[in-house]
Amino acid sequence: MEFNKENILEVLGTIIEPDLKKDLVTLNLVEHLVVKDNRVELTVNVSNPALHARKRMQEAIEFNLKQKFGNEIEIVSAIKGISAEERKVQRKILPEVKNIVAIASGKGGVGKSTVTANLAGGLAKAGYKVGIIDADIYGPSMPTMFDVVGERPSMLDVDGKPLINPVMSYGIKILSIGFFTEQDNAVVWRGPMAAKALTQMVTDAYWGELDFLLIDLPPGTGDIHLSLVQTVPLDGVVIVSTPQEVALADARKGINMFKMEGINVPIVGVVENMAWFTPAELPENKYYLFGRDGAKNLAEGMNVPFLGHIPLVQSVREAGDVGKPAVFQENTPTSNAFQELAKTFVDELKIAKIKNSTKTQENVVQ
Repeated sequence: MEFNKENILEVLGTIIEPDLKKDLVTLNLVEHLVVKDNRVELTVNVSNPALHARKRMQEAIEFNLKQKFGNEIEIVSAIKGISAEERKVQRKILPEVKNIVAIASGKGGVGKSTVTANLAGGLAKAGYKVGIIDADIYGPSMPTMFDVVGERPSMLDVDGKPLINPVMSYGIKILSIGFFTEQDNAVVWRGPMAAKALTQMVTDAYWGELDFLLIDLPPGTGDIHLSLVQTVPLDGVVIVSTPQEVALADARKGINMFKMEGINVPIVGVVENMAWFTPAELPENKYYLFGRDGAKNLAEGMNVPFLGHIPLVQSVREAGDVGKPAVFQENTPTSNAFQELAKTFVDELKIAKIKNSTKTQENVVQ
């Protein structure tokens, strides 16, 4: 086979993009291709910007080209993640879910899962249809927080395809890796295996019509996060942090990760959890154990919205432990705080989507 542009494209047309299930040429993912003598320079976009995914695509391209044209050819390849706007065009999953939002934290132990559970509860109380994917694969907590430990999702037949039917609690659809493992057993999985399990909770489940699907991510910034957030076109991400500096440093990294080129997920806002401690016997007192307004100042400094303060109150912990999120309590300072958070979240998400849509139109015009 002659070494020219047309024949190279023919070979690239046999390489399947693993997430989008079509070949590179059909999906128009070959951005740049120059052939001179026995050298080819090419740039290819892939859905998943994670390092391991880009490396696998690079290896596939080099293997297939050298198999067809011989080992003496020189290949200079660059593999990039496609933009958030392109992902929304390419992705066809979860068409009945109106808003998909990740809840993230740079650091563990800041109450991200507690915020996720209570934000979902606040949205459900406001009349929205809500689902949760507990993607905190090494520490799944939603089964405990919603009193469904030991539950197992059933299977549904949807148009001849078997799909996982999420567990329902307090009117909220829930899927967690905790439903598929023993509660006391450690989940010892490598990154790609964990990412595949999380992807299946999105693509192999029947979520039906939802107003909001919240994805409770693992703490930190890594390959699992990149793989997961590329599975669906996220409408936004909420960052959770405590006010203390060690947590804020990691929250800052989390915000910067979602702003990276190739990810570019809108930041809906920052939540300051454990903002102050109020003892039950002194309900009017506020003790700023971890500092004051740290997350609020971070949001202002990075020009992202601030969604609100959540106090450190014993009843929040107790409510989570007994499987009834604190937002479902009636007219308490904590339940009111979470309901206000849900309202602010809805408003800021609308603004974030409008801004992102405007930005996309500007990019098209340019």
